[in-house]
Amino acid sequence: MVNQGRKLEQAAKAAWLSYVAGKTQDEIAGIMGVSRQTAQRLVAQAMAEGIVKIRIDHPFAHCMDIAAGLQHKWGLEFCQITPSDAPEAGVALMVADTIEQWLRRAEPLTMAIGTGRTLRSAIAQLPHIDCPQHRIVSLTGNIAPDGSTAYYNVLFTLSDLVSARSFPLPLPVIAPSMSERQAVNSQPSIRRLIQMSSEAAVAFVGIGTVGENAPLMLDGFLTQPELDALVDAGAVGEITGWAYDTHGALVPGLSNDRVASAPIPPRETTLVIGAAHGSEKVPAIRGALRGGLISGLITDATTGAALLSG
Repeated sequence: MVNQGRKLEQAAKAAWLSYVAGKTQDEIAGIMGVSRQTAQRLVAQAMAEGIVKIRIDHPFAHCMDIAAGLQHKWGLEFCQITPSDAPEAGVALMVADTIEQWLRRAEPLTMAIGTGRTLRSAIAQLPHIDCPQHRIVSLTGNIAPDGSTAYYNVLFTLSDLVSARSFPLPLPVIAPSMSERQAVNSQPSIRRLIQMSSEAAVAFVGIGTVGENAPLMLDGFLTQPELDALVDAGAVGEITGWAYDTHGALVPGLSNDRVASAPIPPRETTLVIGAAHGSEKVPAIRGALRGGLISGLITDATTGAALLSG
């Protein structure tokens, strides 16, 4: 017992010299009169015995805890959480960093990209990236209701910054009628682009609310009565125009019959990363998580904590 106590005392001393005094293993060995290998073993023993407890005093430590909790709770493949002191800027920067990491991969890949304010802010943070081996395909149409380019479609801005080949969808986000949507989506060139998006390695999508100040209405894609009908049908969120309920199930009929966007890529083969933040987005994000519409998430700590508790 005395011998064991002496060993723990030696381990504690070695750990103190390493973590508090900042000594190297060679210096620890000299101070304690042991070999370098013994010093290394003593420090490792201190860790194994629980003598050393490491505390990281930085907001990112809390963010990493929330990310780990969300991954466990919702079965996410990927989760990044930013501090909540500047959520809009923080989430945009994290999305930009993640997009850049994917585009700097050497192996050719297809990236699918959605639309929205968060993604637009993220694209603005990207540097020029030389990546001609990759393809970037839009998940949504780039035509606004008045025939102009949709303001929050980000593919054109992205194509100015990277050398990857880009493939826009020359469609409205929501067609005027079901027959028009069927007509445009049946064109061979459009079918090829939709097929390309379904084969993407990664997709980045915004998560929109359905209700007051819904982006689909603010941007002119839906009228107030059409939005009210979605709310009455239980819709809480939308991804690339596809409205879904609290369980993540697409709302049958209504505007979903006219969505010309590509389907949300299959999560079995595509890492679909949703980007959103703010208390008003929590029901929409939670619905997407419940329904498995996304397999990755980038948000801020306050929003992440709300998704952990609900």
